[in-house]
Amino acid sequence: MQPDNLISLKDDMIAFIAGHGMRRLNAYVTEDVPTVLFEEENPDGWKDFVEHAKAAGAPFVTMSEVVLEKSDIAILLEQIRDQTFPDDEAAELDDAEYLVNYVGKIGYLQLGFAHQGVMFVFEVATDWYDRFQDLLESVSEMGGIVLDDHESDE
Repeated sequence: MQPDNLISLKDDMIAFIAGHGMRRLNAYVTEDVPTVLFEEENPDGWKDFVEHAKAAGAPFVTMSEVVLEKSDIAILLEQIRDQTFPDDEAAELDDAEYLVNYVGKIGYLQLGFAHQGVMFVFEVATDWYDRFQDLLESVSEMGGIVLDDHESDE
């Protein structure tokens, strides 16, 4: 189980990467590139990942983080309200409002390195960040539903 804020894990990662004589590049690896997701059950599996990067001869490790901002929640709440109107009691609203408790906290970290044209990626997220992503996906899915009330003259 992950803590509510990954800041101390981030600090540990930075120190461990530097301790292995590697550089860190602030960058996010998108899904647009060939990617292998590193899966590890061990909570310290990220250390193995960094050691694999070094063994592969990677000159640097990419690192990305997501900090929950107040504006992220405001936009999410607005979208939920728009899509659940007139239901002011929607469960999604309560879930989104609860996320205010995590503003300013790191909910997601990603490490990555390139090897032979493929990006190897390690990701870790808090439970609240996963819930935030679920809410964003449900809002975007609801937004994709278009109702056509116009009758065709044909």
